[in-house]
Amino acid sequence: MKILVAGGAGYLGSVLIPRLLERGYKVDVVDLFWFGNHLPRQVGTLNKDIFQLTVEDLEPYDQVVFMAGLSNDPMAEYSPAKNFVFNAAAPAYLGYIAKIAKIKRYIYASSCSVYGYTENELFDETRPVSSSYPYGISKLQGEQAVMQLCDSDFSVISLRKGTISGYSPRMRLDLIVNTMFKSAMKDRVITVNNPSIWRPLLGIEDAATAYIRAIEANQKISGIFNAASGNYTVGEVADLVRSAIQERMKLQVSLNIKHIQDFRNYKVSTQKAANVLSFHPTSNVKSIVYDLIDNFKKFEDLDNPMYSNIATFKKIETALQVHDMGNGAPTILTATASL
Repeated sequence: MKILVAGGAGYLGSVLIPRLLERGYKVDVVDLFWFGNHLPRQVGTLNKDIFQLTVEDLEPYDQVVFMAGLSNDPMAEYSPAKNFVFNAAAPAYLGYIAKIAKIKRYIYASSCSVYGYTENELFDETRPVSSSYPYGISKLQGEQAVMQLCDSDFSVISLRKGTISGYSPRMRLDLIVNTMFKSAMKDRVITVNNPSIWRPLLGIEDAATAYIRAIEANQKISGIFNAASGNYTVGEVADLVRSAIQERMKLQVSLNIKHIQDFRNYKVSTQKAANVLSFHPTSNVKSIVYDLIDNFKKFEDLDNPMYSNIATFKKIETALQVHDMGNGAPTILTATASL
């Protein structure tokens, strides 16, 4: 089987793609490589904007996986316009031409952010979505666009993922567990803005497994699936990160607990993914932290801006603005940024 992964050079793709190669799949990646290329050499790469892809470009593939876009709320709120282009229009266009190219399956990287705010209820995929923030809205728009394309010949699977954390060769330190780990290692303190809000978390190895289960699912299967390793309050996450660091590294870490209101609060059921895709996560917060500790030497420059999506995004935008001033013509960021 030959698979095209859009945005595959990103945080998750850099973990998923080696595992796909181990299973005997042929994998190509289309990406803008904002964060470099940490992929195995045998992976075919195409530095191209999604909107420049054609039906003919996709015809060699059996499946297409969309992992591109602007990831997380700070990125979306910094640039709402680009957020809606990258997260809503780009997957819709790619899904549209994939269907024309007779691709067998299209897998979309959605997010549990679409659920917005819930009151102590465990949400499955049938529950209403209510996000009022740009990131959640755009991810839902992309999901709705691609799901309406599915039919008996074109399987579409949308994975609503919890917040991913853990070590990747294309490292990020702007995700909840990773951010707390960075703060603990650098400042010996973890700040919690609101300890009571719920978040579904997803270990990066579990995230890669979810995509593998989607890729290998029966061809007749389509649908929306929650994917998470577990549901935690943010206060509990801080306790577990602190405990793991103190146990493994013998460092004393303090907590700074605040009570700032947050309108994003949700926890999800993954029973459908277990029953239909045979997705059974094995990670938890402590195992994620242990993985970060084991790989710490590979990303110990904790202030490296390449480990922050929004820092890199701002740097690219500044460079483009300087370029525009010199040329007199506006440059638009293209739409294959990796997550």
